[in-house]
Amino acid sequence: MTITIWSDIRCPFCYIGKHKFEAALEKFPHKDEIKVEWKSFELDPGLKTDPNVSTLDYLARIKGLDRSQVEEMTQYTFQAGNAVGLELNIEKSILSNSFQAHRLIQFAKTKGMANEVEEALFKAHFTDGLDVDDIEVLVRIGQDAGLEADEVREVLQSKKFVEEVQRDQAEARAMGIRGVPFFIFNDKYGLSGAQPVETFLGALQQSYEEYSKSKQPIMFEEGPSCSADGDCL
Repeated sequence: MTITIWSDIRCPFCYIGKHKFEAALEKFPHKDEIKVEWKSFELDPGLKTDPNVSTLDYLARIKGLDRSQVEEMTQYTFQAGNAVGLELNIEKSILSNSFQAHRLIQFAKTKGMANEVEEALFKAHFTDGLDVDDIEVLVRIGQDAGLEADEVREVLQSKKFVEEVQRDQAEARAMGIRGVPFFIFNDKYGLSGAQPVETFLGALQQSYEEYSKSKQPIMFEEGPSCSADGDCL
């Protein structure tokens, strides 16, 4: 059964939601039958990277607030991250466009390593304060996650996986997804936001029950018939 997740590595609640979902998955008895598919979603496609500007200063500017007010607003985010064991140094995160990072995730999907790279990118942005729009930074992140450095650099210096990112975002728009994280269970049930672990677990259980029923063989009773070798007697 597939769980599809639209996410942006610039979204703290995507990071928190990932860990809450994973905590639910660990409790789910059929976790080995679950496939997770990551989808790209840019929160601010037109954002211009500026390593000299912190995310908090940027938020203060666009919202017309003082830095202290923004810091106060982010306390809930910090506490929510801390509750699931995440070190969110939001004050260290810098203003970075996430398109290149999404291309890296798309490449990682072809290697079966999307989850590892997604996690590494979240940590790079929110914990380590790295520029996730810098190719060499992304090469190091990919390499540390298990990808080949030369392959990552070649991908990011080309136009590869641009269409895949755009396709994911077009799909989200067509489905009416306007915010992330957004989870779809078994192509049927949707959950928006960093939900409680119990909510994720309930969605897993409900969708898996329907998934299991759809995989059951057709029940039948035997009557007169012809065999595969043409014997109709």
